[in-house]
Amino acid sequence: MKTIILAGGKGTRLEPYTTVLPKPLIPIGERPILDIIIRQLAHYGFKDIVLSVGHLSELIRAYFANGLKGLNDIKLTYVQEDEPTGTAGSLRYISGLDDTFLVMNGDLLTTIDYNDLISYHKAKGGILTIAMHKKRVKINLGVMETDIDGSLITYTEKPEKVYNVSMGIYVYEPEVLKYIERNAYLDFPSLVERLLSKGEKITTYPSNDFWFDIGNHDDFIKAQSEFERLKDKILPFSSKENMSTYS
Repeated sequence: MKTIILAGGKGTRLEPYTTVLPKPLIPIGERPILDIIIRQLAHYGFKDIVLSVGHLSELIRAYFANGLKGLNDIKLTYVQEDEPTGTAGSLRYISGLDDTFLVMNGDLLTTIDYNDLISYHKAKGGILTIAMHKKRVKINLGVMETDIDGSLITYTEKPEKVYNVSMGIYVYEPEVLKYIERNAYLDFPSLVERLLSKGEKITTYPSNDFWFDIGNHDDFIKAQSEFERLKDKILPFSSKENMSTYS
C-alpha cells in the first residue's frame, strides 16, 4: 500500500526555524520528525512511501540521500511541487494510486497503529476515512454570554471545551481522485465538502492514541517534552536500533 506524506508546506508559524529547515526536518529528540514518521510506517509494514515536497525540498532529499539506516527495504520516492496545489490537489501529481492508499501530514507525532486504521477503513466501506482525536481547548479568560441589550446571562471562568479534530491522517479509496482536478488548487477541507455534497460516504476513525500536531512554537516546545515522556511508544523500532545515530 502506498503512503503519501505531505511534506511541502512552508511552516510559516514555526519561523524562524523554517527559514533554514523545511518543517518535516525540525528535530524531535535526536531525529527529524519526518525520519520518525517513516520509521513508524515501516514498523507497521508501510514501505512504499511517496514524499510530496516543495519548500526547501533539496534539504529533505539530501537528508535521505543515503537511505534510512537499518531500513534498506524502504521504497522512497518524491513528487515535487513547484507551485502549491493544496493538501488534496497535490495527490493528482502522484502515479500508481490504483488501490487504497494512506495520506498523512509530515509534521505530527502519534502512537496510532496504522494497520488498525486501515482495517477500520475497510470494514466501514467509506470512500475516505479521517483519523479523529478529541482535542481539549481551554480559554484562560472569563467568558460571558449576554442578551441583546448587553445584560449578563452567564459568566464562566476559564471554560474548557472538547472538539473532535482531524489528526491529519487519512485513508483514501482511488475513487476520490475523480473529484480532484489536475493542475488546480484544492485543500483537504474543500475536498471533504465536495465529497459530502455528492453523497459520498466519509467515515471517521476515533483514536485515543497519543497525537500531537506541531503547528507553532508552543506546540514544538510541548512536543519535545511529550516525546521524552512517551519515547518508547512513539518509537516502536527503538529496541532494534541505536537511536543516537542519524540516517
